[in-house]
Amino acid sequence: MKFENVLDDINGFGRFQKMIIVINFIGRFTMPCHFLLNNFIAAVPSHRCDISSLDDGGVFSNLSEAEKLVVGIPFNEDGTPSSCQMFAEPQYHLLFNSSAINELPFGRRIMLLVSYVSGMIFAVASAFSTSYIMFAVLRFFTGFCITGIVIVSTVLSMEWVDIEHRKLVGVIDSLSWTFGNTAFAAIAYFVTDWRWLIVTVTSPVILGIITWRWMPESARWLIANGKLERAQMYLKRCAKMNQTEELIATLKTETLATIVVTEKRDRTYSYLDLIRTPKMRRLALRTGILWFCIATTFYGISFNVTGFGLNIYLTQFTYAVIELPAKVSVYFLLDKIGRRSTEVGALLMALVCLGINIVVPKDMSVARTVVAVVGKGFSSASFATIILYSSELYPTVVRQNGMGYNSFMARFGVAVAPLILLLDEVWKELPQVVLCCTAALGAIVARTLSETRNRCLPETIEDIEQQW
Repeated sequence: MKFENVLDDINGFGRFQKMIIVINFIGRFTMPCHFLLNNFIAAVPSHRCDISSLDDGGVFSNLSEAEKLVVGIPFNEDGTPSSCQMFAEPQYHLLFNSSAINELPFGRRIMLLVSYVSGMIFAVASAFSTSYIMFAVLRFFTGFCITGIVIVSTVLSMEWVDIEHRKLVGVIDSLSWTFGNTAFAAIAYFVTDWRWLIVTVTSPVILGIITWRWMPESARWLIANGKLERAQMYLKRCAKMNQTEELIATLKTETLATIVVTEKRDRTYSYLDLIRTPKMRRLALRTGILWFCIATTFYGISFNVTGFGLNIYLTQFTYAVIELPAKVSVYFLLDKIGRRSTEVGALLMALVCLGINIVVPKDMSVARTVVAVVGKGFSSASFATIILYSSELYPTVVRQNGMGYNSFMARFGVAVAPLILLLDEVWKELPQVVLCCTAALGAIVARTLSETRNRCLPETIEDIEQQW
């Protein structure tokens, strides 16, 4: 018997599963706040330089009015424009009334260094802690960790729904990020003080933590680890909520024991199991590289929100809104052409958009922004696909470990993306070229993965070695 057969009997997409979706949506809705803070809190307040006060040799004479505000003006370590006379005019909207860079006793480079180092530490901690803690006593307290929310919610959603609705749940989980991104960009427009912006965009995290206490365990994982009584309890709760109580009597521990058959029922799985066997090693290597490439491409585009000379709020809002049609398209493509083809196609189209911006002249800021927004849409589609795709590739016994490892590789890509953007000091187009190469590598690696469309989730490592 397969676990999918049990889900079919007690309704694999009933009230119980919808409750999980709502809890996941609330928790993941708050996730974009820390990325929004990176873009806005450490930004330099809006200035307009009196060009006549600069002995620039004509360097600034050809700048547009928008560029004279922030883009291209040299800045001191404290964030103020060097040799510029600051003044405000009524027709210019002050982007930031205050900035962390101006008011905190740190230089801009120090803040960037701290952000980079803390991001790497967070990446390692989140990847390992959520894998070992989430199924133990402190399971529900891992919800405070943003990466933990991604991993836990994705795995639980995939393991509690039937095959038919896995893609729907995956897309809904991904859309929660989109709605959060859009809402927070709008909030930042009206909350221009960086202190109050921190309070405003991080407050909803409290709601996510509160709702997390109702999140059920994964019955599939409990069965795989020999905890049949607890799995039976959650399955009975699911049957009751889905109004299939007449089938509760059939959920016997003897029957559940036949769902997942492993070599040793009491064995503890770890990260080492990702590399013990040949096919698992290849799977871990490929998905790790793919997550790194996708995250680097996605955030390489996202972090360049001010690089096109247009309003930072409008660009950020558009970056968020474009994800909606992109992810809706993913919903239809996942079954039409499959997970693998959707992933490869999205990365290749993001590559094309990055390549176009290499040849588009710098003074065509609107055209460059439009191309970047389209590229952001394709990169977000690749991210939405890989989260679902990876959860279907890994077996139940190490799915959490696999997703934790992949999350670490993605966080590594997030940390590397800002450094890639700094390569423009060597050559203006070098960041775009590097991101193009990253997207191309991701597409090549994705092409080598197995297709998971309409397949039951693998339960054990033996399933991977023997069948896939």
